[in-house]
Amino acid sequence: MLGALGAETADADRLAREALGRPAVARAALRILGPDARGPDGRVDRAAAAARAFGDDPAPLRRLEALIHPVVRRGLRAAIAGARRRRAPAVALDVPLLFEGGVDRLCDWTVFVRAPRAAREARARRRGWSRDELRRREARQMAAAERRRRADFTVDNGGTRAATRDQVRALWRRTVERERRAR
Repeated sequence: MLGALGAETADADRLAREALGRPAVARAALRILGPDARGPDGRVDRAAAAARAFGDDPAPLRRLEALIHPVVRRGLRAAIAGARRRRAPAVALDVPLLFEGGVDRLCDWTVFVRAPRAAREARARRRGWSRDELRRREARQMAAAERRRRADFTVDNGGTRAATRDQVRALWRRTVERERRAR
């Protein structure tokens, strides 16, 4: 929604997928995750990798994050630098582990996007995740209350798309447009 208002966007999940597509990173990831994470095409099978990474042992996930997060941070920094060169009004970083990965230090301000459990579960089902899979993944994240406390703004994403869009527009006016006028 920020992109529709004129912000350039950078998606950490997309950058992580691209990183896993690089042969050297994929080989290192498969050493961490084991042979069961190799797909029939020889690449990292994302579903098998997620099952291993979000299993009972937290070590593979920590090792995988140590491999992938620096690559993602470089991609985010490059996106920010490119947007500045192009004089974009803002860059919206979509980063699920914003605070955990220290990426908030790259931001002028941060937004916590809140959604009730039922909405998160419905979205997870659309991605093919079970309720248990969502629970395992959320258990590896910072508590929602702490993310909300650390964020500069909160957007409630549990209602209608129009209600969320109204909140995002108000946030845009309060931040980006105010900054433009101040220049």
